[in-house]
Amino acid sequence: MSNSLVINADLKEGKINKNIYGHFAEHLGRCIYEGIWVGEESEIPNTNGIRNDVLQALKNLNIPVLRWPGGCFADEYHWKDGVGPREKRKRMVNTHWGGVVENNHFGTHEFMMLCDMLGAEPYICGNVGSGTVQEMAEWVEYMTFDGESPMADWRRQNGREEPWKLQFFGVGNENWGCGGNMRPQYYADLYRRYQTYARDYGDNKLFKIAGGANIDDYHWTEVLMREAAPFMDGLSLHYYTIPGDFWKGKGSAVDFTADEWDTTLRKALYMEELITKHGTIMDKYDPDKRIGLIIDEWGTWFDVEPGTNPGYLFQQNTIRDALVAGVTLNIFNNHQDRIQMANIAQTVNVLQAMVLTEGAQMILTPTYHVFDMYKKHQDAEKLSINLNSDSIATSDQQVYQQVSASASISEEGEVLVTLCNLDQEKQAPLHLTVRGMSFAKVNGRILTANEPNARNTFEQPDSIKPEEFTQFQQDEDMLHVDLPSKSIVSLTIK
Repeated sequence: MSNSLVINADLKEGKINKNIYGHFAEHLGRCIYEGIWVGEESEIPNTNGIRNDVLQALKNLNIPVLRWPGGCFADEYHWKDGVGPREKRKRMVNTHWGGVVENNHFGTHEFMMLCDMLGAEPYICGNVGSGTVQEMAEWVEYMTFDGESPMADWRRQNGREEPWKLQFFGVGNENWGCGGNMRPQYYADLYRRYQTYARDYGDNKLFKIAGGANIDDYHWTEVLMREAAPFMDGLSLHYYTIPGDFWKGKGSAVDFTADEWDTTLRKALYMEELITKHGTIMDKYDPDKRIGLIIDEWGTWFDVEPGTNPGYLFQQNTIRDALVAGVTLNIFNNHQDRIQMANIAQTVNVLQAMVLTEGAQMILTPTYHVFDMYKKHQDAEKLSINLNSDSIATSDQQVYQQVSASASISEEGEVLVTLCNLDQEKQAPLHLTVRGMSFAKVNGRILTANEPNARNTFEQPDSIKPEEFTQFQQDEDMLHVDLPSKSIVSLTIK
């Protein structure tokens, strides 16, 4: 079988929610402190404490939404410790991630400032695991109430006169595990209780997100949908691509075998099955798809880099990570009818990061470049496609598809096609047919590498970056495309 893709440019299937391209910044390792926040007194160039190089890099991605403060950290975070004069804020031990002491200099005001600088919607995750209903209710009041109240008055005293606009609010995180080791029935009741007091003030309307399942815990989804669907706007799902064993050894981010490459890409494609099965359960209780599936933690998770703090989850980022990002975003695009948001983990210096920093230095990762190449899918109309892909056979008799694809059309009529060749050795000739429109011009970009473990380093920051792609020929409404091995390609068809 040969690879073929048919794009029906006149069959639009609904908008790709821009929030699918969201990000996640947790108080973990050097994500917040050193990565995003350096403080006004730092010698690293910054704006109000936010480092300028990271800010500009992230602004270029058009980040639509940013999740904070966790993650597992969210259910030990007490927001009142992170407001007011910085020199008076309580210091705390981050018991989840490395046992380090944090000074709480980056809190609610600083996060909201960051989102404003990025032009991103804030997505705040509240504390259910170790927090009270009152604490959560008062946080929402502090941020969004415009009248006279203790919390609103305190916000004004702390320098913010007007309330913020806050749309996305998560009620707890991973409450089946680090957020309290709860049973689904117990969390469903807690969710119903806590969300009651996360109130809408004035014209601010919260989009409330319930803590959802871990990977393939379909029972959790069934219980939450059955017991709490009328009270939620979104239900989360967490899935990390891990080639090894989570507890015994996840595998190296850079020193991996051909078999580990195959395992990683095959596990990345498992996201398709997870979305389909969790979505089927949601359809049973929500056939109109009012409730969004919110995949607010996803990405690769490998062993930490040798010599780094194991609690910091710092890992390098290769062309393999870029392909995981590419195929996952294609899957999200193709399930836009149910997925309303996704947040890759994480933004800076942690897991599958966009950028890595070391002191005053910063580099862009291959994953960053994928988000840059895909960003015009945001809020575009998904197009109907029909993909036939060759298969890749692994040494353990497994098979997975060689080519991944998605397509969308902008308001201006430009079609963006994003393609991935998952094979680490072989190119993938592809016959691409566009129906329902005539076109005259095609522009292409490609991200690829000579070696499977190629990566950007502080010594060689541009080893992997997008280049112009010209390996295609047009024949009326067809393109004959040669996708090099281990490559991500974007085609803009005008």
